[in-house]
Amino acid sequence: MMGRQLLVFFHLAVVLFCGGCGNKLPTQKNATLQEKSTATFRGEYPISATVTVGMVADLVREIGGEKVKVMQLLGDGVDPHLYKPTRDDVQAIMRADIVFYNGLMLEGKMAETLTELGNSKTSVPVAELLEPGTLGNDPQHSAHPDPHVWMDVNLWSQVGKIVGERLAQFDPSNAQHYQQRSEALRAKLDRLHVYGQQVMRAVPAERRVLVTSHDAFRYFGKAYEVEVQAVQGISTESEAGLQRINELVDMLVSRNVQNVFIESSVPKESIEALLRGAASRNHKVKVAGELFSDAMGRDGTYEGTYIGMMDHNLTSIAKALGSDQVPANGFRGFEASQ
Repeated sequence: MMGRQLLVFFHLAVVLFCGGCGNKLPTQKNATLQEKSTATFRGEYPISATVTVGMVADLVREIGGEKVKVMQLLGDGVDPHLYKPTRDDVQAIMRADIVFYNGLMLEGKMAETLTELGNSKTSVPVAELLEPGTLGNDPQHSAHPDPHVWMDVNLWSQVGKIVGERLAQFDPSNAQHYQQRSEALRAKLDRLHVYGQQVMRAVPAERRVLVTSHDAFRYFGKAYEVEVQAVQGISTESEAGLQRINELVDMLVSRNVQNVFIESSVPKESIEALLRGAASRNHKVKVAGELFSDAMGRDGTYEGTYIGMMDHNLTSIAKALGSDQVPANGFRGFEASQ
């Protein structure tokens, strides 16, 4: 086992220094190995869990409770598509009892490393374990599943179930603890999903157009009946081409779209290009706000939780597009009125 761990550490180090060395989709063989990782926790509590992005980390914190200590690698404002792991990240991964990550190539530069990790350590690619047929694809690269699963609260609730089950499998003596906390969290997520549907359906149909920097909101659009238009593809590594910008400017003008959004983890230059293009055609467009796409808000704030992040997105978009059903305090106001 020690030799295998050293081999994995060497592989992690190689990927760290070569910056990913080719981001391939996980193979079926690797996915099978990940699913077969059934080690049982035998150490001292709390369980040490290393987690990549904030949305997954929040699920593990909420469901794990005092039984699990979470080490989150990527903080607020960090783009996981472009992030390169550091030496400290490698050490945190190797020291962990269990590793959770989104998968589906979200963690671009770390994807191959995290997949290989399943051979030697309990690692859970939460989005990859959803039921077959659940995921959408990048329309430009149909073989590449869209990793932004958290944008549909109902779908992310299913991921919460997966996290609870995997923690229970890893730590069976506390299985009831994880099940109860998972069920409580999922009940609140169910209410957040209903809130999102209600406030978005109150937007006039012709105004339900969401324009953002990159295509992270496709699941959001399907779940909350909003047309999504983005400058870049599902990965921020894709280029914002002049042709695409011109297409979006044409759309803004012809359909009288007046609001667009920037994203907290993506540079705003592409959106600024849309504003300039629309202005050159005497059509005024404004930035209606900043959304959280691939990263949550600042640690310690409401928006630094998954529920707070999605409440912010749902409430901000609904208000900007013209919903008249948004409570004064967003989802928290909705909860208080029930």
